[in-house]
Amino acid sequence: MKIHSFTDDALGNLDATAIAELIKNKEIKPSEVVAAAIERAKKVNPEINAVVTDCYEKALANANQHAEGFFGGVPMFFKDLTCIEGLPCYHGTSAFEGAKPNTKNDPIVEQILAQGFVNLGTTTMPDMGLTCFTQFPDAPPTRNPWNLEYGVGGSSGGSAALVAAGVVPLAHAADGGGSTRIPSAACGLVGLKPTRGRILLSKIFAQQIVEVAIDGVITRTVRDTAHFYGEAEKYYHNPKVKRIGMVTNPLNRKLTIGFTGKAAQGHGADAQMTAYMHQAIKILEDLGHTVKEVELPITDQLMDDFKYLWAMSAFFIKKFGKSVVQAPFDPSKLTKLTHGLAKFYTKNMLKTPFFVRRLRRTNRLHDEFMKSNKIDVLLTPTVTHLTPKLDYIDMSADFDVVFPRMEKWACITPFCNATGAPSLSLPLLHNEEHDLPVGMLFSANHGEDGLLLELGYQLEEAVGWKGIA
Repeated sequence: MKIHSFTDDALGNLDATAIAELIKNKEIKPSEVVAAAIERAKKVNPEINAVVTDCYEKALANANQHAEGFFGGVPMFFKDLTCIEGLPCYHGTSAFEGAKPNTKNDPIVEQILAQGFVNLGTTTMPDMGLTCFTQFPDAPPTRNPWNLEYGVGGSSGGSAALVAAGVVPLAHAADGGGSTRIPSAACGLVGLKPTRGRILLSKIFAQQIVEVAIDGVITRTVRDTAHFYGEAEKYYHNPKVKRIGMVTNPLNRKLTIGFTGKAAQGHGADAQMTAYMHQAIKILEDLGHTVKEVELPITDQLMDDFKYLWAMSAFFIKKFGKSVVQAPFDPSKLTKLTHGLAKFYTKNMLKTPFFVRRLRRTNRLHDEFMKSNKIDVLLTPTVTHLTPKLDYIDMSADFDVVFPRMEKWACITPFCNATGAPSLSLPLLHNEEHDLPVGMLFSANHGEDGLLLELGYQLEEAVGWKGIA
């Protein structure tokens, strides 16, 4: 069974760019749009469980004050990972239950709100964002609007669920190992992990020992993603990163695109996902692109190093959570997965200087791989198999049960987190049997986010994304 909130109201089935244009032309008021989004949230959230904290009354009262900026008056949500003035941040875990409202915004929040968005609240994510499934041992899971028996991926699962269900056209996300792209693939959405350093960081990401995580957004259209980054760049531009500019048109040249469904340590796309990838290859070839098979430079060592870094985050949260997040903290309420990751790091702690050094040296690995294979873009499935049912991941289960399943499903996306290269998941295909979207992942050289967006425009124009309504 699916659920959505699309209806004949001020939002309609429009994307954020179209809504913003109507507001600018005074055809609709921001307050009308915000009121519609609030009603939509109230309709579907009891079923999908995607909202953590709402600020509906404040948003509605102040809606008409947000008319400035490209997206002036457009409603959105932030992931429960960012500090937002007036709202608590629980980081996806009851371990921070009782957290007080923040007194100021994170830098990334300022960069987003400067575009005119109206925040409606915060969205669900798993324990500290450490898993790619938005499920909990002590609360209902976040459900996939396309099929309520299935998950939404993670860790930006609540944001993806709300956008897919039509509550808002765009929501904040963050990606440390696939956490923007994986839920985008699960929910039939567009998710870009930008080039490292492209946008400002949240406070917690600014503390990273190796900068693998970065904020972003999840949208329903390529143009919303393109306009978001074009406008974000006007607020802040890192001189070390190539500008995107305002990308508005499809790609108008032929590319050489490499493809693979294989990752390291014996993981890779299953037969069904491999077949979907070859459907994507046929689409690309029909558009005139040259597509050839390549082998990812993801070694077993690189995968191990990323897991050590992953586990180190869990260890530091468990040991120093109160000082890191500045909130009341009960580590006993962290999930078994988080405790298991912390224990895994403890066993490998002496490897820290070595894996940190190796990971910091991977920034050129992606570009060297692309150059040596003479390709412009890399194609892979976003995940290795179809989005699993909710019972596939039980967050009350032991670490040895949960982690291997997560590792198998999400073994491709971390490559661009390690290297810092941009990576875009597009809802290119659809599984009719279970009525679930299938995402394909496109990656490019550092700074070439614009190329990915141009290709995204071209594919969206050629294929179109299947709508939930």
